[in-house]
Amino acid sequence: MFIYLFQFTVQTNNSFLNNISNQLLNSIYFYWFLLGLAGLGAIAAIIFGTRKILHEINKKNKAFNRVVLQVLVPGRKKSEGQGGKVEDTDRLEQIKEDIAVAQTFFSAVSGLKPKSGIIKWFTGREDDFAFEIVVDNQQIKFFIDVPKKQRGFIEQQIHSQYPDAEINEMIDYNIFKEKSNILGAYLSTKKENIFPIKNYQDMDSDPLDSLLNPLASIHEQNSSAAIQYVVRPTKTKWRSRGASVVRKIKEGNKPEEIVNKNIFDKFWKGLSKFFGDLVKHASKSSDGPQQDKDDDHYQLSSKEEEMLEGIEEKISKGGMEVTLRIVSASDDENLARNNLDNLLNAFGQYNLYRFGNSFEAYVPRKQSKVIREYIYRSFNEKKGFITNTEEMASLWHPPLPSTQAPNIEWMSGRQSAPPSNIPKTGLKLGFIDYRGNEEDVHLKTQDRRRHLYLVGKTGSGKSVHIANMAKQDVRSGKGICILDPHGDLAEDVLSFVPKERADDVIYFNPADKDRPLGINMLEAETEEEKDLAVQEMIGIFQELFPPEMIGPMFEHHMRNVMLTLMADPDNPGTLIDIPKMFTNDDFAMKFRENLDDPVVRSYWEEEMDQTSDHHKSEMLGYLISKIGRFSENMMMRNILGQQESSFDFREVMDEEKILIINLSKGQTGEVNAKLLGLMVVSKLTMAALQRADMKESERNDFYLYIDEFQNFITDSISVILSEARKYRLSLIMAHQYMGQLEDDKGQAKVRDAVLGNVGSMMSGRIGPDDAEILAKEFAPTFGSNDLMNPPEYHWYTKMIIDSKPSKPFLMGAFPPEEGNEELAESIKELARLKYGRDVEIVREEVEEKLVVDSSSEEESKESSLSL
Repeated sequence: MFIYLFQFTVQTNNSFLNNISNQLLNSIYFYWFLLGLAGLGAIAAIIFGTRKILHEINKKNKAFNRVVLQVLVPGRKKSEGQGGKVEDTDRLEQIKEDIAVAQTFFSAVSGLKPKSGIIKWFTGREDDFAFEIVVDNQQIKFFIDVPKKQRGFIEQQIHSQYPDAEINEMIDYNIFKEKSNILGAYLSTKKENIFPIKNYQDMDSDPLDSLLNPLASIHEQNSSAAIQYVVRPTKTKWRSRGASVVRKIKEGNKPEEIVNKNIFDKFWKGLSKFFGDLVKHASKSSDGPQQDKDDDHYQLSSKEEEMLEGIEEKISKGGMEVTLRIVSASDDENLARNNLDNLLNAFGQYNLYRFGNSFEAYVPRKQSKVIREYIYRSFNEKKGFITNTEEMASLWHPPLPSTQAPNIEWMSGRQSAPPSNIPKTGLKLGFIDYRGNEEDVHLKTQDRRRHLYLVGKTGSGKSVHIANMAKQDVRSGKGICILDPHGDLAEDVLSFVPKERADDVIYFNPADKDRPLGINMLEAETEEEKDLAVQEMIGIFQELFPPEMIGPMFEHHMRNVMLTLMADPDNPGTLIDIPKMFTNDDFAMKFRENLDDPVVRSYWEEEMDQTSDHHKSEMLGYLISKIGRFSENMMMRNILGQQESSFDFREVMDEEKILIINLSKGQTGEVNAKLLGLMVVSKLTMAALQRADMKESERNDFYLYIDEFQNFITDSISVILSEARKYRLSLIMAHQYMGQLEDDKGQAKVRDAVLGNVGSMMSGRIGPDDAEILAKEFAPTFGSNDLMNPPEYHWYTKMIIDSKPSKPFLMGAFPPEEGNEELAESIKELARLKYGRDVEIVREEVEEKLVVDSSSEEESKESSLSL
């Protein structure tokens, strides 16, 4: 055809062309024309050279005006239901629905207006986003690099599509090490952008799994890799091209004739069409009018029809320009190359070969450019291609709950919007950082009276959190009691006592044997106080010893002997005196003389006096042995044997003093610490109930902090929780797991009492059993999976606000502070001198009470031998 056209043109226009060419060659304007072309070429070289320089400068400048966000989503949950197998079709549909969420997100990104104009063409665009999947330190992470101006937009879109996601601003990561061998590659499409790649709708699984598995296999210490998609919105021109191709093919043209990415082929095809039309016009003029004959239309195959549908489907959705890079780094060059090859091969799943598009890899010989562009997250126009939102969602999306690839960094626990009425005053509990908005969380005084309960595994930060709250109370002049079974909490709080409150501190450390403080549980004035003291002591013994060792007879004897020792309020007995009450009649008679209660008197006269010493030893041996283990211990004897307590618990509460109880088990002994802790809680409870003689408005709030509180409470905890708040005694209780609140028979009376009465609760990291229990308290906002996986030093919190339960939320805890240890030692010394007594004086007093006449002493020895 071209030969015929050439001959026809030469024959008809030969003389005309010769004349034109001769005139041009002989004209001076021809040389000016050549000079002008050269000048234009030079100007174009300058313009494009300057453009390239400005683009490079822009790449570097914009890198410092961006922010890297890490996207974390909740991990896969335990399968629900009755254990039945989930159908594959249902599972696949769920996967597609989950990925479609990312498609909606990318629709918002593609809807942004692309930056255009001569200035942007000259200096470079800044409206691109980088979506990355990175394996760093053997963990797979998902990042989005955004311009600072667009940060709010991206965060809003992520939260709207992934309400449970957590977005953290990061200091930019670095996968390169000092000895790393780095290899990078581009991936671009082979055909025109209008042709689709395979997307998740056409696959039988999550396409991201094929990318995550090679990343998860990179577990060497100094090996890393990254998949980077630099994305920006594109103009609509590509859609017009797609629509034109579809229309022309449907008109009967062969796809091969319409679709061609080679510009030279397009040029020659257009040139041949021009001359063909010219020939057809000339033949019509010479031969006269002829009737046009329609060429035979090309019949499309079914696959080609599917191809057209694919093109139409692709251009019907939002489009984005994409530069796809893969970078691999390792100390071992072969390993870096192998990891890169594995990742490149993984993209083969997206290929639609003949009737769609496919990826081809380009590994530059000089790696510096691809590495530099990866670091700056630059868009490469020469290696870019266009995807629609459906394809982009198939290439990048946050991991799904169904994702099985290992080593993914999941979100520790979900967040939720905090209550709108978070108090601005009161005790500062922690802070909320929700979607970039940070605010402190306070607990009002009136709501603290409903008590606060904390549960969390060892290392979840309970002691630090308790210490932070107690320090606030100390600084604000509040009255507190710290009951610490380990010792560290007591020492920490003590180091934050200000100088002006040094006189308020009472520091009780049983391990301080040189100046022991005394606690007498049998101090009581009214009959109600006596009865309450007896009940508390019996409850304490039930906590100290197995239930089968504490029966009705034990309670009967203990109740009567303690009431006898309390008969004279001005001269009460002590727990250490109980064994002697049964073994020495003269000693017992001194207390029996003051008895007014006929029932207790009858106990001695009609039961004990009528029982022989032999039978007494058989009856009361098991009772005396329970007390003997404490009276035989010198440390405990010096504490429990003092007739008058070293401080008045009622005075501690009313005058808002600072009572710090250091019951370090390592120094005090576990059973001894438990007895003393139980006694302290009982004494404070009784002191609170004594406040009934005061107007409620005159009662100062007092706060009792108990770490490992399950060791220091009895079954009467429900009474304490319900009644103590009226008398302004507020409890802050912490422990490790719910099983600690069950008795030996598996009954959970204490647990039910706590959950049923406590107002505010905080849950750190807990086990599955506890999560199932507490999930009911935090439902529907949080589930058991969340409660088991909160972020480090965070608490799922459900608090009382203005006497009404609030919506649960995730709260961060403040870090520990450093106190004044030197001042703490001075305050400790002051307290021991002020409230403690010299051990020699205490020992003499206790031993003096034990001295009896010789006959009584011999009887006592015989009784002891028989026991």
